Amino acid sequence: MSLTREEVEKVSLLGRLQLTSAELDLMTAQMGQIVAYVESLAELNTADVEPMAHALDVSNVFASDELRPSLERAAALANAPHHDREFYLVPAVLGE
Repeated sequence: MSLTREEVEKVSLLGRLQLTSAELDLMTAQMGQIVAYVESLAELNTADVEPMAHALDVSNVFASDELRPSLERAAALANAPHHDREFYLVPAVLGE
C-alpha cells in the first residue's frame, strides 16, 4: 500500500499543518517509506511470540494513593490567559 498525495494532505489538515507543495511531495515520499517498512514487518513469523502490553516487565507503575494538599485555586489560575477567578475560560470547540 502506498500513500497518495491526497492522503498526506488529509493527514496534514488533521494535524493543522500548512505544508507547501514541495513539503507535501517530500512528506508523501517519507511517509510512504514508513508505511512500506511497517508492511515489511508483516512478513515476520510471529507464531511463537506471545502478545505483550509492554516491552519490559512492569509492575506497580502507579504512585501510592496518598492524601496531600492540592494547589490553591489562585495559584492554579495565576498563569491562565483567561479565567473568571473560579475556572479556566477556553474557546468552545464543539460544533466545528
